[in-house]
Amino acid sequence: MMTLDEYQKSALETYIGPLGRGRFIYGTMKLAGEAGEFNEKVGKIIRKRDLGFELTPEERAALAAELGDILWYVAMVADYLGYSLQDIAVANQVKLASRQARGVLEGSGDNR
Repeated sequence: MMTLDEYQKSALETYIGPLGRGRFIYGTMKLAGEAGEFNEKVGKIIRKRDLGFELTPEERAALAAELGDILWYVAMVADYLGYSLQDIAVANQVKLASRQARGVLEGSGDNR
């Protein structure tokens, strides 16, 4: 099994594109685009079958592939910022556990 940090290292080896600040800008733009592609696929599923849908195996696979693309760009941007995917995952879990403990999971805003 591959760890998040092993994935990130492997993903970084496949990067081709601008360097320096350009890598950050390129990565964030492509991350948004991939998230949009994921949402477009979900939207088309909803359009075809309304909200009471069950995903087909093919749809699940297509969505998983989009999530892989999203993860790849998250790995690129995290690295540019000086974080590993493990750092990001742990920090997010700590944040969510704190919100849960304080009963503010259902609130809104970054600083709750």
